[in-house]
Amino acid sequence: MDNGAVYNQTTELQREPQSKPCACACACTLHRLTPQRLLLKAAQALLSLLAFILEEIVESCILCGGLYFFEFISFSATFLSILILTVYCTSAYEKVEKDKLIKLDFWVTTVVGVLFFVASIVFAATSDKSSVETVAIVFGFFATIGFLADGIHFFMENRKVKENKVENTGNTQNTPENQPLNN
Repeated sequence: MDNGAVYNQTTELQREPQSKPCACACACTLHRLTPQRLLLKAAQALLSLLAFILEEIVESCILCGGLYFFEFISFSATFLSILILTVYCTSAYEKVEKDKLIKLDFWVTTVVGVLFFVASIVFAATSDKSSVETVAIVFGFFATIGFLADGIHFFMENRKVKENKVENTGNTQNTPENQPLNN
């Protein structure tokens, strides 16, 4: 009985036919971020994009250094916030190390917030006080608040988690492992 078909069903795993890949390879999920952080991330992207668009509408400037610095920071902030939000909400999240992503997110958010604050101040100091420039500066400060609020929120969450770990592991005197053996 050399016929392998007799034993095929009981000795070999049957592979299910592979399903066709999903037409939407970048399926989006929002459960990796808390609702507060998701709202902050979306606000960062939207406010920095609005600041960038309004800055691009400015037709003329006398002292353009502040405008160009604001343009660079607002575009970088938009790009980085959309990139980080995309990583959190797509399958790319599964391909990166979580600890490194969390650290990167914290530092990018905080540094961009500080730079956006500086750029908004510089742009406000060097602007021609046109209405479009003023609105762009306001959105720059709003985006700054969004980035810094996210950084502070993230810092407070991590501090709370670390304090809980210390409280849970700090009282180990009464555990059975630390008790003397009965002789």
